[in-house]
Amino acid sequence: MNSKHRSLKDLIFDNRFLNELPADPETGNFPRQVTGACYSKVNPTPVRAPQLVSYAKEVAERLDLDRESCKSDQFKQVFSGNEQLDGMQPYAQCYGGHQFGNWAGQLGDGRAINLGEVLNNKGEHWTLQLKGAGLTPYSRTADGLAVLRSSVREFLCSEAMFHLGVPTTRALSLILTGEEVVRDMFYDGRPKTEPGAVVCRVAPSFTRFGHFEIFAAQGNLDLLKQFVDFTIRNDFPHLGKPCKETYLKWFTEVCEKTAEMIVHWQRVGFVHGVMNTDNMSILGLTIDYGPYGWLEDYNPGWTPNTTDATNRRYRYGQQPQIAHWNLGQLANAIYPLIEEVEPLQEALKHYEQYFNQHWLETVARKLGLTNYRTGLDDDLFNELFLIMQLVETDMTIFFRKLAQVDCLDQSLNQATDDQLIKPLIDAYYDPENMMDSFKARTSNWIRNYIKRVREDGSDVQTRREMMDSVNPKYVFRNYLAQLAIDKAEEGDFSMVNELLELFRRPYDEHPDQEHYAVKRPDWARQRAGCSMLSCSS
Repeated sequence: MNSKHRSLKDLIFDNRFLNELPADPETGNFPRQVTGACYSKVNPTPVRAPQLVSYAKEVAERLDLDRESCKSDQFKQVFSGNEQLDGMQPYAQCYGGHQFGNWAGQLGDGRAINLGEVLNNKGEHWTLQLKGAGLTPYSRTADGLAVLRSSVREFLCSEAMFHLGVPTTRALSLILTGEEVVRDMFYDGRPKTEPGAVVCRVAPSFTRFGHFEIFAAQGNLDLLKQFVDFTIRNDFPHLGKPCKETYLKWFTEVCEKTAEMIVHWQRVGFVHGVMNTDNMSILGLTIDYGPYGWLEDYNPGWTPNTTDATNRRYRYGQQPQIAHWNLGQLANAIYPLIEEVEPLQEALKHYEQYFNQHWLETVARKLGLTNYRTGLDDDLFNELFLIMQLVETDMTIFFRKLAQVDCLDQSLNQATDDQLIKPLIDAYYDPENMMDSFKARTSNWIRNYIKRVREDGSDVQTRREMMDSVNPKYVFRNYLAQLAIDKAEEGDFSMVNELLELFRRPYDEHPDQEHYAVKRPDWARQRAGCSMLSCSS
């Protein structure tokens, strides 16, 4: 066996979270309020007939797992929760959070169970977490289980986001449990049974803003300090020994990591749907793929979450501001360790500046420009995003098509409005009914854009390569997720695996997969799962 690869029995566990932090003294598995502890020990609920739907080979490689192990019966047993490897010590974490702007108190891992932390050959720690593995002390009135529908979405989107270059938790495996799970998908009093499933999520840490909020809310400042110090030592060791100065550096870095994540969300058109503080990773990773969605027509007011349909708190266009608000709640939580408002406020201002700078630089790259000219490019950028809202415009397709416009072609100087718009026509949902006023405004923008590209001085190929490296050809469109789910529920996992393979190279053309890069079909406009989703999973 290659020394870099391991079988399941050779995985090395180094469970720092359990070894360094206090446990809940109660060992029974029943819903309760937990105080003075960071976690509760709990075992996954055994399942009847685990069946492997798919696994991500890249994640297995991060764990140094060989492929034979990933196809073994033991793999199914372990990552469905039926079997534990030597060194595994399952537990559920305690945390709180603000949900839709309101303090919700204790939340915790209601259907997630951490199996342990794998130490790989590079010295990296990777926490293995089963989602949908059964009841925990934090399940409240729920059952801790998950259905295939939501699990397909979590598994594929985790990996799609990684290959898109978006900071994210990963997904090792998707396994059917052989159990039936009852869910009221529409919250309309008509529950039905659905196939159960478990996803194994993988991340260096699953620490959330809510971890710090719960200890602050409980007034347990000793445990708050212990947890912050633990986080810095293990996830931010480069910052040095924990102290007041280090806490401020740490918070500033969390602000930057969060800003970077949100820039990437906006870049690819991802909408999280439920940006509660318990769903915010301290490492700036996208975490908890519940009622998320992808912009199909560019609409800053769109949210995929039916629970948020009225207020649209977590809409696409407000994600940067919500992240700032959430960071403010984290600042409130750690304030007792710093006891100064001004440096925390400075860090929050830094978030805004950092986000704005990186977002403008990202838009410049999306447009194939080598740099953003402060002040000078604002009108060009702003006008584009206003125009894209005037008619239904597929954002993903628009930017890919824009890259194909040869801005150095001198014949464009005499082009009509229709000729200028023609290369972008596939991005519009109703091109036949475009008003002349829209065509005139859009073509005027294109002329200004061509002028700006010429001033930039890049050759055609360089500009196209830059644009195609940040504007994906393939994203996990809402209707694609539903089609994959439909097949999987019939026992056909081919589309899940085909999409997993496609999303490994989302910026490439893949001529034989063009059908996965088209606009949302009409049948998907109102269908459940293709437009908006509930939190029921």
